[in-house]
Amino acid sequence: MALRDLRPQKAIRTGEELVRHLNSFSLELKFSAGVWFFAPGGGRFHDRYCPAMTMEEILEAAASLQPYGLQAVEAHYPNEINEDNLEMFKTWMQDTGMRVLTVVPNLFYESRFEFGSLSNFDNEVRGFAVERVKTTLQINRELDTDFAIVWPGGDGFENTFGHNHAEARRRFADGLTEAMDAVPGVRICIEPKPYEPRGHILYGTTAEGLLLCERVEAALTAEANRSILAEGHALMALNPEVGHMLMAYEDLAYSFSLICEYGRLGHTHWNAQPLGNYDQDLNVGVIAPEQAEAALYALKMHSYTGYFGIDINPERMPVKRALLNCMDALKGMNARIDQLDHARIVEAIEKPAAYRGLVEAILIRARYGGTGAKLSEL
Repeated sequence: MALRDLRPQKAIRTGEELVRHLNSFSLELKFSAGVWFFAPGGGRFHDRYCPAMTMEEILEAAASLQPYGLQAVEAHYPNEINEDNLEMFKTWMQDTGMRVLTVVPNLFYESRFEFGSLSNFDNEVRGFAVERVKTTLQINRELDTDFAIVWPGGDGFENTFGHNHAEARRRFADGLTEAMDAVPGVRICIEPKPYEPRGHILYGTTAEGLLLCERVEAALTAEANRSILAEGHALMALNPEVGHMLMAYEDLAYSFSLICEYGRLGHTHWNAQPLGNYDQDLNVGVIAPEQAEAALYALKMHSYTGYFGIDINPERMPVKRALLNCMDALKGMNARIDQLDHARIVEAIEKPAAYRGLVEAILIRARYGGTGAKLSEL
C-alpha cells in the first residue's frame, strides 16, 4: 500500500513566504465517516432511538452521500468488517468508487480486554491483542487503505497507586512494534483520548501520542519499515479527534500544528465537544466553531492533504442530516478562512505591538459582516 507523504507538513514558513502559501494552498475537503454511528445503539442510560441497520444498509446509506462529498468509510475489525463480509466491502468499493479508508482493530469492547489489550499484564490476553492488530494490518493492506487507526480505549487505569505505568506503556508500545514488523509497510495512526471508558487512558494527549510514535518507530526492525523510515516518512502518525483534544483542554490549532511540525498528521476526526465533560461526539461546529476554524487555518498553514473523518453520535437526528450538517459546516468554515486577508493576518501576528486587536477585528467582519450590522471601520 502506498503511504501518503506527510513530510510537507513539516515546513515552517514566515512572512511573505507564508502569505504566498496561504493565498495558493486550499484544503481539499475529502470526507470519511465511521460505519459505527449510522445506527447508534442504546447507551448507559437509554435504549436505542433508531432501528438497527445491516452493514449492507449502512454502506448503501454512505454511498447516497457521495454526491455531497463523502468519499470513504471507516470500520472496526472484527465487529464491523471481517473475513465473512470482506468481499461485500470490496464489491461495494468497486460499484461505488468509494473507499474503505481505514480498518481499526477493536481492542476495547470485548470482556477479555477488561484490564487492557496491548498493555495487559496477562500475556495470553496481550498476545491475543497483538495478533488482532496483525490481522487488522493485513486487512488494511488487502483493501489498500491509507492507515490503521489504533485507539487504546481500554488500556489505562482508575486507581493510580502502585500502578506500574512505565511497564504498561512499554508493553503497549512493544505490542505495536511487534505487529508492525510482522506486517511491514502499513501506517498506524494513534488516536489519543485522555479518559473514558478508562479513568485515565494510556497515551491520552497529543504530546503523549507523539512520544509513542517516536518510541515505536525507533524500535522497528523489519527491513521494509527501516527503508521507509530512512526516506523520512512516518510509519507512526496521529489521528487526533477534536472531541478528545477538547476533553483534554487542548487548543486545537496549537495541537494540530504540533503534530504537523513532526510530520505525523495522518488523519483527522471531526465533531464538537464542551471543554472537559464526557465524550459527546456532537456535530461539527455546534460548540466552539471558532476553535474549528482556527484548526482548519492551522492545517492550511501546514499543507494538510488528508481526509476529514466525521466521528459523531447522532442519536436524535437522522444520520444523513447529521453528516450533511457536519460536511456543510466544514465547507463553510473552509470557504471563510480561504477568503481572509492572509497578508494582514500574518503581519498582525508577526508584529503584534503594531496591530493590536486587528486579527480579532478581521474575524468579526468575516463572521458577521454580511448580517447588516453596522460595524466600525478597520
